[in-house]
Amino acid sequence: MTIMVSPTGSRLGKADHPSLPITIPEIVAATVDCAAAGADALHLHVRTRDGQHSLDAGLYSEAIAELDRVLPGFPIQITTEAGGTFDTDTQLALLKDLKPAWVSISLREAARSETNAQAMYEFCKAQGITVQHIVYDPSDAQMLRRWQDRGVLSEQESVILVLGRYDTNQTADITNLDPLLQALPPVGSWMVCAFGATEHLVLAEAAKRGGDLRVGFENSLTDSHGTPWADCAASVRALRARIEARPC
Repeated sequence: MTIMVSPTGSRLGKADHPSLPITIPEIVAATVDCAAAGADALHLHVRTRDGQHSLDAGLYSEAIAELDRVLPGFPIQITTEAGGTFDTDTQLALLKDLKPAWVSISLREAARSETNAQAMYEFCKAQGITVQHIVYDPSDAQMLRRWQDRGVLSEQESVILVLGRYDTNQTADITNLDPLLQALPPVGSWMVCAFGATEHLVLAEAAKRGGDLRVGFENSLTDSHGTPWADCAASVRALRARIEARPC
């Protein structure tokens, strides 16, 4: 089981939590702490100087280079998340400019331009870029199946199931997991992230079902009682302890 950490995200800032990392040095330091706490991989977002979500290949290159220096070999996944700002041209340009080893792509965002979606998927396949497809609901799972049927995507693709992003108060409900799993076409692996204070409860259940997990400040700043984590590493440490303590 893999525990990926997402310490930054695209929307929250220091006003939401003073330990949320924004600058590249902060993100690097948080990743080092999270790796020590039990994280196996990083889901990386980068920000501009004024703290805004960015898809700038230069910022990504800078962050990845520094992470490789201090955590050599630590798996890094970048995001192409639009964040309500970027179009598919920008997403495709990022992939071509950066050529990352690992990327997450939202199916519903890519589908805003079918031409660019096909170009993104085919570019990743040609470059050997590992893609994790973001699935929010059964309609996204059906879209994944259509791309598989067209031969652009294979049954070996991986997905991340996002719970709670569009629910009331952005709070995940474990009852939404099974319908998503049932709607999925064949995939190589699946991961879960969960928004809100229920994050660890949902992730622990996902682990029982054989899923990989993504945890971090992108999804929740607090424990299940609403108490803020001291930092993102504290959340990772608590999740790792919860998972490893459960009966096999």
